[in-house]
Amino acid sequence: MPSIAKNSSSPWWKHGHVWLVLSGPVVVVIASFFTFYLAYIGMDTLVDEDYYRKGVELNQTADSVPTNLAPAMQARNHAATGLVVKPKP
Repeated sequence: MPSIAKNSSSPWWKHGHVWLVLSGPVVVVIASFFTFYLAYIGMDTLVDEDYYRKGVELNQTADSVPTNLAPAMQARNHAATGLVVKPKP
């Protein structure tokens, strides 16, 4: 039966299993830095600095939407628009 510690006098970096165990976490760390770099260079900027005021104005004009557009508005995020669908007579 062969001994498990056959090359126990050699340094740790000469054993192949050590590199197999260390390569996984090293690849993950490098990939995380690359992912951070991609996220940093692709940051979205604010569309408009005055987005809140324009959103309030948009909500005030939601009451003036014609009733023939109600199904389209209802299909798009009805809960966020606050639009009340008026039935056609």
